[in-house]
Amino acid sequence: MLTRLKKDHQHIAILLQILADKHQRLMTGEVVNFNLIRDIIEYMQSYAEHSHHPLEDVIYKYHAQAYPDEVQTEALLQEHEKLNDSSAAIMSTLNLILADVPVQKEQLCDDLAAYFSLQGAHLRFEEKHVFPLWKKNMQQEDWDNIEAQCAAKLMIDPLFSDDDNQVFEELREYISKASD
Repeated sequence: MLTRLKKDHQHIAILLQILADKHQRLMTGEVVNFNLIRDIIEYMQSYAEHSHHPLEDVIYKYHAQAYPDEVQTEALLQEHEKLNDSSAAIMSTLNLILADVPVQKEQLCDDLAAYFSLQGAHLRFEEKHVFPLWKKNMQQEDWDNIEAQCAAKLMIDPLFSDDDNQVFEELREYISKASD
């Protein structure tokens, strides 16, 4: 499970770098592909917010119950809520732009900057504080119990998997070309 979460973080970091690049281009007045930005946010909403974060929440709650003497922080759960709100704000702005509704460029720039800043800090927090705590305390039996609890909720990553899923095809192609 922890390996899966870390792999997800690597994938999210790739997407955050693309968002940072698009943000920079917007700030300098360059034309950007709003559909690509929307695909990234849609991926984050459909996968990260509906599989990755709920898995972390289950592990967090399990760990807190199984290891009550360890110092726990509610920040993880709170950050997940903030990220949901932030991605919803970007998606709302993007939907207006894609519907040709006039929107101030600064609004999208502000939304993007807030999102990738929050998401980046969140990844660093988990990797520095949360994941090491789970790795130190949890035994294979714990991970097996968690996997059994989450089996129905876990989904295959629709972007970074080898299946024939056509969802996010344009984004997959963009990432592939960018890494060449």
